[in-house]
Amino acid sequence: MAALMTQDLGRAYRANAVLTASPGQLVLMLYDGALRSLGLAREACARREEDPRSIETINKQLLKAQNILAELSDTLNPKAGDGQFAREMGRLYDYFIRRLMEANLRKDATPIIEVERLLGEVRAAWAEMLRTQGAANPANYSGHTGSRLLA
Repeated sequence: MAALMTQDLGRAYRANAVLTASPGQLVLMLYDGALRSLGLAREACARREEDPRSIETINKQLLKAQNILAELSDTLNPKAGDGQFAREMGRLYDYFIRRLMEANLRKDATPIIEVERLLGEVRAAWAEMLRTQGAANPANYSGHTGSRLLA
C-alpha cells in the first residue's frame, strides 16, 4: 500500500513539474528522458547473454528514446533566426534515430553509446544556454517551439 502511494506521489510530482516548466525546461526534460532510456538500453545490452528478457528491455527503451527524439524534431522551429539551427538539429535528431534503429536491429550497444555521448553533449549545451539566457523567455530558444511541448 505504501509503495503504491509513493508511486502516485512520484507521478503527481512529475506531472506538476511538466505543467509548470518553461518550454526550454521541457526540452531539457525530454533530453533527460531520452538519456535515461539510452542508459537502460545500454545496460540491457551488457546483460543480454544472461538475461533473455533484456532483448525486450533494449527494444522498449530504444523505441522510447526514438519517440522522444522524434518529438524533439517535431518541435523545431524553422522560422527562428535563419532556420539553420532547426535544420542542423533536425539532421542530428534524424541521425540519432537511425543509429538507434541500427542498435535495436543488432542489439548492439556501440550505436547506443555513441548517441548517448552526443546527446549528452547537446543536453549540456542546452542546459548552459538556459542558465545563461534565463528560462523565462521562450523566444530565447532559437529553434524549439513550445506549443507542441506544452500540448
